Amino acid sequence: MRVLGIDPGLTRCGLGVVDGLPSRRVALVAVSVARTPADMALAKRLLALSRALAEWMDTYRPDAVAVERVFAQRNVMTVTGTAQVAGIAMVEAARRGIEVAVHTPTEVKAAVTGAGNADKAQVQHMVARLLRLDTPPTPADAADALALAICHAWRGAAIGPPGRALTAAQRQWVEAEKAARRSG
Repeated sequence: MRVLGIDPGLTRCGLGVVDGLPSRRVALVAVSVARTPADMALAKRLLALSRALAEWMDTYRPDAVAVERVFAQRNVMTVTGTAQVAGIAMVEAARRGIEVAVHTPTEVKAAVTGAGNADKAQVQHMVARLLRLDTPPTPADAADALALAICHAWRGAAIGPPGRALTAAQRQWVEAEKAARRSG
């Protein structure tokens, strides 16, 4: 399963593509950060990010797109911009018929590090280990995008194709994810 992880942001939007392999292994396909200048008009920033997301989806042809769930923070302008970029990512994926999944930061951190309260450095370190990289991906937006992709690659492998009956282990995975979302 090929997954494009997107860490949405107006100034820096993390993009990471991984291939999910047997035995919960993952392989790096590509990673980058799409950037827009803060002094650019909002509509032009959103258009630039839409084009970047479309290019990544067309180039790497993911089976799924995993987007970080946006939470209300203190800075309403930051949340609004992040939510707008997340929406564009979902629309670009839907336009191409690509499965879209939304994961909470806590869920992603727990999947990648084993701890839902892991800090940025821990996530970067574990992403590097899981992808067998010599150095952790930077900036953190790039590592977060890869962590999203890894989380979803593992989730998709655990749940399997739509319509197939779940095994007991798969049902446990689904219940654990639901619990993480409720507490996250």
